[in-house]
Amino acid sequence: MNFKGIHHVSAMTANAAKNYHFYTKVLGLRLIKKTVNQDDPSVYHLFYGDEEGNPGTELTFFEIPNLAQHREGVSSISALSLRVPTDKALDYWSDRFEKLAVKHRKIQQRAERHALEFFDFEGQRFFLVSDEQNKGVKGGVPWEKGPIPMEFAIIGLGPVQLTVRKPDSTIRLLTEVMGFRFKKDFLSTIDGQPAIRVFETGEGGSGAELHLEERNDLPIQRLGRGGVHHVAFRVDNEDELYDWIEKINEARFQNSGYIDRYYFKSLYFREPNGILFELATDGPGFATDEPLECLGESLALPPFLEAKRKEIEEKLKPLDTAIDRN
Repeated sequence: MNFKGIHHVSAMTANAAKNYHFYTKVLGLRLIKKTVNQDDPSVYHLFYGDEEGNPGTELTFFEIPNLAQHREGVSSISALSLRVPTDKALDYWSDRFEKLAVKHRKIQQRAERHALEFFDFEGQRFFLVSDEQNKGVKGGVPWEKGPIPMEFAIIGLGPVQLTVRKPDSTIRLLTEVMGFRFKKDFLSTIDGQPAIRVFETGEGGSGAELHLEERNDLPIQRLGRGGVHHVAFRVDNEDELYDWIEKINEARFQNSGYIDRYYFKSLYFREPNGILFELATDGPGFATDEPLECLGESLALPPFLEAKRKEIEEKLKPLDTAIDRN
């Protein structure tokens, strides 16, 4: 069995309104689902993605008001990537970040791709990566109604970076259980640190890569706003998910068992360094309870929460409230 690539990544925010502004108005992603944390429906769970909310394009955020700032460290998902079509698109984004005062660095070469490092308003670390020379998992379709010209717009998730203290056990899980292939090493941008190891799954390419960084000079991360909660990998269908559940059980990893997230079916478990992994099916998808053209426009609730809609809506603040941009 092979995964089809990265399914989604989920991160943390302390302010859903500012988060909505940054990811839709600054980055030009589409809000594809406005819902709540199924484990705590008093707060938002926001999903962003491409025009259709395709697997492999989904970036999600759990809102926890007053959440402390994330502290970088090991046992973490230390950087995310977003794909853009060409090298020229990176020049556009560098200019855009300069005009909008988004913290960023110079365009660089990273794992044989041109990349632009930047940070969101809560300090979350990203790379925009060019797909100009990419081969493998195809990107998505940019949001046509977004503020970014289509030829420069974000088309999906790129490589996810894991930072660990003891890489050998994570590598064994990736290669012997999860079917990832070692691809190559590339030099770390941090002086004195080992090379970062690249692993890929499925068709490979930027939408199917994990970058593994070994660090011995950092404490364990303290997850907070601006941090990443988990990464999910694409499973084709529900039958295949059950096969993966059996395989993870055979490898003796404690796990959640089958979970119905309504828009996809899932399994959760922690890899040996403590990073949370999810396996998620491609379907049923985000048009299950909303027409495709109306994704994200109203509060969507899974059936088991629908009876509490009024109570839930009263506790949530509108996303389009006035925002202090500074």
